[in-house]
Amino acid sequence: MTDTERQPPEPTPRTPREEVRRRLLTAAARVFAERGYADSRLEDIARAAGFTKGAVYSNFGSKQALFGALLGERADTELAAVTAEIRNAGDPAAAAARAARLVAQRVVGDTGRGQLGLEFAARAARDEETRAVVTPLRRAQRAAAGQVFAEVVEGGGTPTAVRPELAGLILHCLTNGLVMEHGADPEAIGTDVVEEALSTVIAGLLALPPND
Repeated sequence: MTDTERQPPEPTPRTPREEVRRRLLTAAARVFAERGYADSRLEDIARAAGFTKGAVYSNFGSKQALFGALLGERADTELAAVTAEIRNAGDPAAAAARAARLVAQRVVGDTGRGQLGLEFAARAARDEETRAVVTPLRRAQRAAAGQVFAEVVEGGGTPTAVRPELAGLILHCLTNGLVMEHGADPEAIGTDVVEEALSTVIAGLLALPPND
């Protein structure tokens, strides 16, 4: 037996934790979009990512937490995009218009994600474990909407009697309603209508003149 034959095989390099999470989230986004939340199985998500179901539990803990992490990650990406747009707008009217356009494009362009979010939120009313994930996620989303509103106000020195927290709630609920209406009637509730609805409400909250 040669020295080479006596040597044990090289250990397989361990996949970094962040890479495991990234691959699981990517696979989860695809599986949830194809099958819906209720019909998606952790085994299938793990297999699509190249891992076992144990990897899902060790990184997220549950199906609810995995889905919440996916929604939260995308919400953070959207917030960053909207914030970047309004910071470069120059005045409140332009900032409001850009924010409305971006959100409208997301509502219409990613209907599946929006409908999944509504399905997940509806489950929270009757499932405590789901509610434990949904409640902080929705609070963070409302706070993010309020943050965007506050940046528009502060950037233009626009006086408003509406608290950012209340504005965030109004805009959050409006967006969710538009997601639902677009999903039910996409021909009537298209990008232009969604953008107009958002622009009108934002202008009212900021006491801006309506767009012609």
